[in-house]
Amino acid sequence: MTASFALPSIVLPDLLDEAEAIRAIRRDIHAHPELCFQEERTAELVARTLTSWGIEVHRGLGRTGVVGVIQGRPGARAIGLRADMDALPMTEHNTFAHASRHHGKMHACGHDGHVAMLLAAAQSLAAQRDFDGTVYLVFQPAEEGGGGAREMMKDGLFERFPMDAIFGMHNWPGMPMGTFAVRNGPCFASSNEFHITIRGKGCHGAMPHMGIDPVPVACQLVQGFQTILTRNMRPVETGVISVTMIQAGEATNVIPESVVMQGTVRTFTTDTLDLIEQRMREMTQHLCAAHGAQADFEFSRNYPPTVNHAAEAAFVREVMAELVGTERVQEFEPTMGAEDFSFFLQGKPGAYFVIGNGDGTHREGGHGLGPCTLHNPSYDFNDQLIPLGATLWVKLARRWLAQP
Repeated sequence: MTASFALPSIVLPDLLDEAEAIRAIRRDIHAHPELCFQEERTAELVARTLTSWGIEVHRGLGRTGVVGVIQGRPGARAIGLRADMDALPMTEHNTFAHASRHHGKMHACGHDGHVAMLLAAAQSLAAQRDFDGTVYLVFQPAEEGGGGAREMMKDGLFERFPMDAIFGMHNWPGMPMGTFAVRNGPCFASSNEFHITIRGKGCHGAMPHMGIDPVPVACQLVQGFQTILTRNMRPVETGVISVTMIQAGEATNVIPESVVMQGTVRTFTTDTLDLIEQRMREMTQHLCAAHGAQADFEFSRNYPPTVNHAAEAAFVREVMAELVGTERVQEFEPTMGAEDFSFFLQGKPGAYFVIGNGDGTHREGGHGLGPCTLHNPSYDFNDQLIPLGATLWVKLARRWLAQP
């Protein structure tokens, strides 16, 4: 935090007053991480806290999701604010007091902080109710690979809670505290996986002519897939094909019967994804056939790209600038990481944006030796963000609902 950035001067006073209490909730959640669709304790804590503030609560959407409803003065407009709740299957390296108590589970992406920021905003909005319309608080399970957003939609999220738009916020390590970033259009990529089995004919390693070796076929495919990006796609388009797992063989003197290849594909558009899947499938089938081998090709589309809507992204940028100044609102650089908020943006207008988590110097003694980056076992959310992020949520909701 630079000297020119004074947190108390821009944060709503009631959020500063409650900062310690909300921080305690955040650290409690961090100490008790739960994986996707297992967020029973977290959901109970969220629901109980909202209820204590007089907020209407609905549970069970997307299995463990929670929706809070804050009704202001009579008004037709409604806005959705989302926070994800799940942790990652990782072992935490931090040893401070609020480190994970469950081996192999960790809040290494800051979802505990996202919940805390939205809870803080909910407390302020519920106490004042000085707006026309409705604020829906969407506490979503299973962002880390489970597609919790999609599951909440299947359970009627937008039908039961008819919001005009929905917004989401993620902490971003490396960005200075007191800064925000947003962009119009694609900001996170689609997430997709492939599983390829190349079936040849096993034989003695000294007699390769007696079999069909699937290993060189796999090697050619690894290289060949990259030509899809450089020779089939338009140069201005973006895509990533990564073969991340290759499994073959049991002995050094045996040519294996088969090779299994797995990996990930990331794109910002569905058209690019269609092209990559088609060419990967064709290349696999034909190259295997050319070597006398056979192939099983499976391609799974997990998360679509996260594409912000223009008007909503511009609206968020205006609110950010009013809060911290235009010089502290950055243009978000798109990342090939994926985010299941993408499903919400397919169903409603909205925008996804980030808040700077700082450089990691906020961490207390006892943190791991690794960097404070997402999905790192030494990560910890910056508690100073709670009143700042909550202030943005409150201002964004009030301004959205005040529009004609």
